Amino acid sequence: MKQKKEITIYDIAKKLKYSTSTISRALRDHHSIGKSTKELIKKEADKMGYRPNSLAAGLRNNRSKTIGVLISRINRPFMSSLISGIEDEAKKAGYTVIIIQCNDSYESEVQNARTLYDMRISGIITSLSMETVDYSHFEPFLNQKIPIVFVDRVPESFPSYNIVIDNYASGYKATEHLILSGCKRIAHFAGSQNRNVYKERRRGYEDALKAYDLTLYEELIIQFETLSAKEGKKATKHLMNLASPPDGIFSSNDTAAVSAIQYAKENNVRIPQDLAIIGFNNDPVCSIIEPGLSSVTHPASKMGKLSAKCILKHLEDTEIDSTLTQVTILDTDLIIRKSSLKSIN
Repeated sequence: MKQKKEITIYDIAKKLKYSTSTISRALRDHHSIGKSTKELIKKEADKMGYRPNSLAAGLRNNRSKTIGVLISRINRPFMSSLISGIEDEAKKAGYTVIIIQCNDSYESEVQNARTLYDMRISGIITSLSMETVDYSHFEPFLNQKIPIVFVDRVPESFPSYNIVIDNYASGYKATEHLILSGCKRIAHFAGSQNRNVYKERRRGYEDALKAYDLTLYEELIIQFETLSAKEGKKATKHLMNLASPPDGIFSSNDTAAVSAIQYAKENNVRIPQDLAIIGFNNDPVCSIIEPGLSSVTHPASKMGKLSAKCILKHLEDTEIDSTLTQVTILDTDLIIRKSSLKSIN
C-alpha cells in the first residue's frame, strides 16, 4: 500500500492562499494573526490531517519540549513510580518524556546520555548506574545550559539538582528497629559503595550498632552487585551456614529481602523468630510475601514530581545559575510488618 503524503504548512498555504509564514504563525497562536484567521487556518489544518512536526521545531530552536529520563532499570517498582511522577508534571506543562534504561551499565549510560543529548532534549533526569564513577558524559548538557536532575543515586560532586532521601537516617532507623526487636547479630545486604544511597545506608547501619554497643561483624556485611533476588538467596544461604548465623538482616532493597524470606521458608528458618528481616523501598511485594516484609518508604512518585518541577522551573527562569549544586532531601518512614517483629513472637 502506498504511504499517504504528509500534510505540511505549504499544502495548507496553497489551499487557503495564505503565505506559509501566516500559516505557521496562526498554528502557533501568534498575536499578530487575527482570531478569525487563526480559527479558519486551524480548522482547515485539522480537516486536511496536518500534524505539527515537533522534532523539526526542536531542530530550529535547538531544543525540543522533551524531558529525557535515563535510569538503571525500568522493571523496578521504585523506577516505575518515579517515572509516573515525572510524566504527571511534564504532561501538565505540555512536555513529553523519553525514557531510556541502561541496565546498570556505565557504558550503556554513556551511550544513552549521548542519544538524549543529540535529540536536543530540554532537560534530563537521571539515576546513576551502579558502575558509574565518572560523570563527564553529563558535561555536554551542562555546557549547553540544559538542566540536569540526579535522583536517588547522585554523583559525589557535580553542579546539578540532586533529589535524595536521608539514606543515613533511614539505615539507622531500620537497624535500630531490628535491635529494639531483640536482634543481636544483624547482617547487612549492601549495594555498590560507588553509590551514595548504599554507602549512606551502610553507614547508618554501622552507627546504629555502635550506638547500642553491638559488635560490627564484617562477615555479616554482604556486598552485592545489583541487589537481585538471585544474589539475595545466595547471600542468605551463606549467612545461615555460618557457625554463628545472624538473627536479623537489614537489606538495602526489598528484592533481596524478599528472596531472603523465601530462602528461609524453604529451609525451615522461622521468620521472624529465628531471623528478622527489614528491606528498603516498600515495594508492593512487601505486603504480598508471607510474612509481610517490613520496609523503609521511598517517596518515588514525589521525587519524580519534584525532578520535573526542577527542570520546568529552570527552563522558565533564565537567571538561574546552572553551575550550582542544589540538593533536596526528603524524609522516609518505617513500615513495620511481621517479618521484623521478633520481640512479640
